Amino acid sequence: MDATSVGRRVKTAYEAAGLTQRQLSDLTEISQSTLSRIVSGDRMAKTGELVDIARATGISVSALTGSGAASRVLYAPRATDGSQMTVMRDRLLQFADLNAYLDAQAI
Repeated sequence: MDATSVGRRVKTAYEAAGLTQRQLSDLTEISQSTLSRIVSGDRMAKTGELVDIARATGISVSALTGSGAASRVLYAPRATDGSQMTVMRDRLLQFADLNAYLDAQAI
């Protein structure tokens, strides 16, 4: 997990959520200058900041850090019922993250 990669993921997350950096700042109460440094990779986001960003954008913390299933799962979703691929992908990754968590907890 390096600051530049996390910054890119944060930017992708807030843009995908239809937010500007200013709006994300307002929602998370992280100053816009701090967000700007995180996005540019000049500063690593703290855990609490990542949680706030994830909550505001609807993205998991593991997706923001690159430690989630997205970095390990190969998938090829197909839909015949009009489902949107992004929704299917997100659900698949949520299940894969849950599975990894349960494995780590020996459950």
